Amino acid sequence: QLQLVESGGGLVQPGGSLRLSCAASGSTSSYYAVGWFRQAPGKEREGVSAISSSGSRRDYADSVKGRFTISRDNAKNTVYLQMNTLKPEDTAVYYCAADLRVTYGSNWWYSARNYKYWGQGTQVTVSS
Repeated sequence: QLQLVESGGGLVQPGGSLRLSCAASGSTSSYYAVGWFRQAPGKEREGVSAISSSGSRRDYADSVKGRFTISRDNAKNTVYLQMNTLKPEDTAVYYCAADLRVTYGSNWWYSARNYKYWGQGTQVTVSS
């Protein structure tokens, strides 16, 4: 059983940066993959990025490639999403999610239904 808590959201101007954190508890191992999702008002939840348990595999949605970086510190049971060059269209509630697996396939990570554990979400607003 994993509990996930996101933090780091807020209001930022276009072109600015934020770093989201996803702290995990309730597991004695780090053998879980983590994904970041976001949901804007009136839109479906979409996969933003994911990372395997060791960090050796990282995936990104096309809309954030080159701007967002996912990483993890297994000693701290925390996964990060560094978001740079933020745009108004990045405005959404960001969720981290996890599933107890070492790694995943290329068509697996962006589907919300594949993740068993979810955080409560953190609001990111990009506006001038």
